[in-house]
Amino acid sequence: MAFTTTSPVFPLAGAGTVPPIYPTGAATPNPAYSNTFIPILWSTKLVEKFYASTVLAAISNTDYEGEIKNKGDKVIIRTKPTITIKDYKADGLLEIQRPASNILELPIDHGKYFNLILDDVMEVQADLNMMNMWSDDAAQQFKIVVDQEVLRGLLGQAAAENKGATAGKISANINLGISGTPLQVVARNPAGTAGKVEIVDLLVRLGQVLDEQNVPETGRWVVLPAWVSSQIKMSELRDASLTGDNVSILRNGRLGMVDRFTIYVSNLLPTGAPLATGEWVIYAGTQHALTFASQINNVETLRSEMTFGQLLRGLQVYGFKVLDGTALAQAVVTPG
Repeated sequence: MAFTTTSPVFPLAGAGTVPPIYPTGAATPNPAYSNTFIPILWSTKLVEKFYASTVLAAISNTDYEGEIKNKGDKVIIRTKPTITIKDYKADGLLEIQRPASNILELPIDHGKYFNLILDDVMEVQADLNMMNMWSDDAAQQFKIVVDQEVLRGLLGQAAAENKGATAGKISANINLGISGTPLQVVARNPAGTAGKVEIVDLLVRLGQVLDEQNVPETGRWVVLPAWVSSQIKMSELRDASLTGDNVSILRNGRLGMVDRFTIYVSNLLPTGAPLATGEWVIYAGTQHALTFASQINNVETLRSEMTFGQLLRGLQVYGFKVLDGTALAQAVVTPG
């Protein structure tokens, strides 16, 4: 007489569990010798995971981070007033100026979280520290999500003289492109390609825009999408004799500095709406332009009330603000 057993169904750790902890289905022959004597081995080496490069820490300041406790808090920032210098006359009265400084508010109005569970059975049977692995990945994902959100929030925040087709506070004739009519950027501009802009020319334009705003030369940065960085490597700068380096950037792959800008490459720069299809934005400036305040309020582990398992959850609240649009420049480009 043959006997069969019916396997129970566990909705919290069934077919969705990898590897499956509990068998699924109805009747199973007993005994199942093939599954009893042949063990399944899981490699302790994990497939390497690659993360998008983040640039927020390099292009912003955290001077006003202060004590941030909860989402909804805000930091009050006081700015320096502008003092007016007047002509002096020996027989004239002195005019009195009462300097007044503007008050800026940095709202801490963004919040992100993660909430994970590690079932007790998985923890016992796993040969890896799952909690550490998950928390490391969560930290990386936090950086990527926040970086992407801040870079999109910078769109259109540069001063009016630092963007558009008539940029330049003094010259007012520097074309940095606008949505709909972006700059068509190429590595080099051979004869017969009118309307194209060499990447080196674009970087020089961004530098001139900041120069006309009297932005300090030290600490300048520019963030480029990957395809623009490739054009730098194919431009005249690939000749080491022009950059002053010992090795060409085609040899070492390092972009370094161009026209006083430290070059950063990011795949998180905004593209698509509100930009037209195929358009990308490039930012340049100094850390004085953007301030960022962040604090992970809570990362905790606790027992789950709904099942047997350990919860790992974390919360990050943050805010960002362009304090000085004159220290930020923007170009809208498309591959030429």
